[in-house]
Amino acid sequence: MHTSDTQTNDIKTENFPGSTSADSSTSVNVNATAVTMDARPASGIPGKHDGRDTVSDFTEGSILQKLVPFMLPILGALVLQAAYGAVDLLVVGRFGSTTGLSAVSTGSQVLNLVTFVVTQLAMGVTVLIARYLGEGKAQRIGRVLGGATIIFALMSIVLFILMVTKARAIAVLMQAPTEAVALTTSYIRICGGGILFIVAYNLLSAIFRGLGDSRSPLLFVLVACVVNVFGDLLCVAGLHLDATGAAIATVLAQAVSVVCALVILMKKQLPFTLAKRDFRLNPECKKFLTIGIPLAMQECLTQFSFLALCAFVNRLGLEASSGYGVACKIVNFAMLVPSSLMQSMSSFVSQNIGAGKTERSKKSMFSGIGIGLSIGSLVFLLVWFAGGRLSGIFTTDPSVIAHAFAYLHGFAPETLLTAILFSLMGYFNGNGQTLFVMFQGLFQTLLIRLPMSYYMSIQPDANLTSIGLAAPTSTLVGVLLNVAFFLYLERKARAEK
Repeated sequence: MHTSDTQTNDIKTENFPGSTSADSSTSVNVNATAVTMDARPASGIPGKHDGRDTVSDFTEGSILQKLVPFMLPILGALVLQAAYGAVDLLVVGRFGSTTGLSAVSTGSQVLNLVTFVVTQLAMGVTVLIARYLGEGKAQRIGRVLGGATIIFALMSIVLFILMVTKARAIAVLMQAPTEAVALTTSYIRICGGGILFIVAYNLLSAIFRGLGDSRSPLLFVLVACVVNVFGDLLCVAGLHLDATGAAIATVLAQAVSVVCALVILMKKQLPFTLAKRDFRLNPECKKFLTIGIPLAMQECLTQFSFLALCAFVNRLGLEASSGYGVACKIVNFAMLVPSSLMQSMSSFVSQNIGAGKTERSKKSMFSGIGIGLSIGSLVFLLVWFAGGRLSGIFTTDPSVIAHAFAYLHGFAPETLLTAILFSLMGYFNGNGQTLFVMFQGLFQTLLIRLPMSYYMSIQPDANLTSIGLAAPTSTLVGVLLNVAFFLYLERKARAEK
């Protein structure tokens, strides 16, 4: 598969410091067999040059007909990821103890922090790959992958040391109920021991999405979900290992998924080449880190706010802690469509920006908002009216169900507001405006969500409904900030014409 750097595009590459207009490096192609994908070759984007498609082209044709098919596998993967986490809570809730349920609830919040931060950092890799495809510079992608491998491997080592050696300190910091500290420590330590697989999975998924392939990550997480279900049933229901068994099943499932991802990547017909010398710290690292670090920092603070919220709730007792954990699993499902829109929007917009089609990228953002609001309305009704029944899937304890339903009532408006916010954030991510995304996230977290949730938790009549309202309140502020920034950029662009 050959690409040319000689094609002209009305695109500036200042967002990627150190980029050049020519690339004279050579390397050995690592491709094996072809994988067919739905794509249409377009100017500058490797496609059907030899009868085989390798990447998706988002720069031509109907936006909805391109965006929706790309989004659906991402949504499917997120559904399976949410089910993956829900299975742990479901099996422990049915076959374990209330203490184990609290341990999984608290421990999974820590794991979510790590996973989501890694995912956002890897978004820099996704955006850079998509941008190079749009610009017709696919030969640079090999160095992106090589540099990313080194960066994420170093990150895995740091996380491994931290989570294994400081597991109990983290559990105590999270204010896990006294009777659940030991199991929470075990859950965090075991997941930390397998953190390499968790990081590797998210990096590999980011690479595939950057190439316009959202189907392969769906396969990876499907494999992980199946392994996790059997692992949970064996370790928790069969061997009665409680939260410890859930952690073992989680790590095993991620390991199997990573192996599958590596096999598919090595067999995939790629539009770039990869050489041994690519696996080093190179200029491409600075480029994807420039995009990814602001996103990771914003996500880190967002997840820290949820960790703080978890700690606030833990102070209300074991049943409130367990109820909040159950509600969080339902929240994870409720947020799937906005999350899939943001991830797909970033790749979609970035490729169009690379091809110089800015108006098309704006139209895709509005299409995403429309899709999100349509589905979000249905999710809102489901959470508001059937939250109690949904909570009953995870536990039979009436008090835990009541606490979960109470939190969901406060949270429900979030299902509508994130449809707008996440589409806007995906648009700005694809445009390389990740510093703004970080700052608006900081504003929401530090000035709205954390102060409000803390204030609600220390009231004499503190309840999970009032605490849950902190999420949609901060998101509403985020929507207003993003709309204002979009209008500012539009006025600035018109003034420069």
